[in-house]
Amino acid sequence: MAPPNDKVTPLSGPEKAVLFLLSLEEEVAAPIVAELTVTDLKKLREVASLMREVSKGSLDATYAEFIKRTNEAIAVPRGGLPYLKRLAVSSLGPRKASEVFDPTALPSSPLRRLEQAPPDAVASLLEAESPQLIAAVVARLEPRTAADILAALPSEQEADVLVCLAGMNDLPAGVLEDVAVAITEELPSPDAETLIAIDGVSKAAEILNAAGREQSTEVLEAIESQSPDLARDMRMAMFTFEDLRALDPKGMRDLMREVSTEKLTLALKDAPEDLMNAMFAGLSERAAKLIRDDLEILGRVRKSDIEGARREVVQVALRLEAEGTIDLGRDEE
Repeated sequence: MAPPNDKVTPLSGPEKAVLFLLSLEEEVAAPIVAELTVTDLKKLREVASLMREVSKGSLDATYAEFIKRTNEAIAVPRGGLPYLKRLAVSSLGPRKASEVFDPTALPSSPLRRLEQAPPDAVASLLEAESPQLIAAVVARLEPRTAADILAALPSEQEADVLVCLAGMNDLPAGVLEDVAVAITEELPSPDAETLIAIDGVSKAAEILNAAGREQSTEVLEAIESQSPDLARDMRMAMFTFEDLRALDPKGMRDLMREVSTEKLTLALKDAPEDLMNAMFAGLSERAAKLIRDDLEILGRVRKSDIEGARREVVQVALRLEAEGTIDLGRDEE
């Protein structure tokens, strides 16, 4: 319900500032916003997100305080938060404005406390939560920190969390509210309708890479028992075709013996020169020359075919690593 038109509602300083800014034309307000600090803008953002309608009496009082005159009341001033965001972009530029208005950017203190707290203490806090909520939390942390926290959870829960994380495509910003309140009461409630784009498989793969081989192997085996396809996708995300350049000469020779010439030629189409040289080092001089010659006469190839061939080469490499034949350089940290 809108407030009576002449009722003067007491406003805080930030509320007055937001009301004043949002009642100005954009070209007038932009230079003012340019003089504000990021801290000031974040405070105004929080206030603007909560403001709805303002009575003429409140607007009159605010104008009287600022410039001593006004004649027009504004309900939901100029779109509120979106208008303030446009002002910030105009005056600060898109990059700096995104630091203030990005809905996924939670206040730093709760995340900083999680990053700095002992992993076992954080795990104890999260252990009673659902795997979905834990996945949402670790998705916001650095992979090394997330790996340490997950390692402190019961092993079966660790696998469940990574299954949930790998399946995430969109993360509701409001999903962190419950656990954030347990850490600090200073966290504002984010908009639960805001979706954060997340590549769950890639994020889970980053965490497993940070965890080291022993832990990641155990977790992947547990995930494979639930979803073999997901485990395969995560292994592929953890190691890419370009990573093969790190193979030692013996490992490269062992890998080349397992890959057909046709498949290798297709995989090397448009590959970086240093990667080709590394792979050719595992071949005889004659075999390397034949592939180079084939690459020179190979016509246009669909990108999907090249990527498919590269995936097959990586799958062979992962199989050889699992068999203990080659070392892909992912030692336990």
